[in-house]
Amino acid sequence: MYRNDAIIIGAGQAGLAMSHCLSARGIDHVLLERGRVAERWRSERWDSLRLLTPNWMSRLPGWSYHGPDPDGFMTMPEVARFLADYAKASAAPVIGGTTVKAVAQESGGYRVDTNRGTFRARCVVIATGNCDTPVVPAFARHLAPDIHQVTPSAYRRPDDLSTGGVLVVGAAASGVQLAEEIHASGRPVSLSVGSHMRLPRRYRGRDIMWWLDRAGILRQPVETLPDVTRAKAQPSLQLVGRPDHSALDLGVLRDKGVRLVGRTIAAEGPVIHLRPDLADTSAKAQAKLDRLLAQLDRAAPPDTPQAAPLPPITTDPGPERLDLRAEGIRSIVWAVGFRRNYDWLRVPVLDRAGEVVHDGGVTPARGLYVLGLRLLRHRSSNFIDGVGADAQALAAHLHATLLGERSWSMETALMS
Repeated sequence: MYRNDAIIIGAGQAGLAMSHCLSARGIDHVLLERGRVAERWRSERWDSLRLLTPNWMSRLPGWSYHGPDPDGFMTMPEVARFLADYAKASAAPVIGGTTVKAVAQESGGYRVDTNRGTFRARCVVIATGNCDTPVVPAFARHLAPDIHQVTPSAYRRPDDLSTGGVLVVGAAASGVQLAEEIHASGRPVSLSVGSHMRLPRRYRGRDIMWWLDRAGILRQPVETLPDVTRAKAQPSLQLVGRPDHSALDLGVLRDKGVRLVGRTIAAEGPVIHLRPDLADTSAKAQAKLDRLLAQLDRAAPPDTPQAAPLPPITTDPGPERLDLRAEGIRSIVWAVGFRRNYDWLRVPVLDRAGEVVHDGGVTPARGLYVLGLRLLRHRSSNFIDGVGADAQALAAHLHATLLGERSWSMETALMS
């Protein structure tokens, strides 16, 4: 009745890690991928982007980085090649060019309808990623039509933007990198700053990710966090990966000539309305940084070099409005995060916000799993370096589910 024991939707790092773990357990499965292996790394990232984590942190089950630059940061083509090589080495059963149109429960498992026909399996793993659909605020539709709007997934290079100034909205990892790159192209840039997490690229002689790893912060289980909902709402780390290991924060951008303004809260025609909270959000980011560095200091090995002080970034509150036309701003880059799109999921496991309800990746629907989301089971669940532990745990759960179903089927056959 079933073509496979399991179907994995998505062939990025999460799907490939899960495939490796299922293969190790002898579980028959396929990966359905709408494009190529690592498609989002290939087609939904800007040209100059590099990983935020150093190469030595590119670790997956049965696979890791072994190149000549462990402390460097892979480019997007290098990431795609790294994952494609992993798929090949794992003999991952990827079926590319397969768009999933619907997933629904049926007797004994799941039916997966695609552009290439129907697949059936006892179990399904949703591994479509944390960065699925870029968020654009609802009020953006009230902007004047001559203002060019773009998201990080669609942006490739500064020359693709309209001539004139640019407003980048969002000061997490994507926002600060794009603001710097666009400004370097000669365009005046304003950066709208909301909540953010300032971090140094290097601290006390080592990369900041080494410190987070050593202190156990990245492996911290979700259940030990004081407020998981609040943690999920926090923006990504304000980091950039580049060969010289230099840091990028609001102070660096301001010194380069990027204008800093507060949080964008509304739009009307050519006018953007701002919250004059720049000084407050900068102070809060500094307080979070100070607490984190104190925690890292407690985990420091003996004789570790002392840290150079990281002075606060002082700012004024910022204006309450920007007249884009008067300022010569012709483009807006919305770098305010991502949401997940599960329009194709016909199983009642979504909450009011459209997110999958789960407990560590196990959904309320028997045999349905989700993998690769932020804070799924621990702090680095959506990292290349963190998804493997989750995949191993969920593969064990999936295996037990299959064994339970087979046992029940055998008992039923013997009783009939």
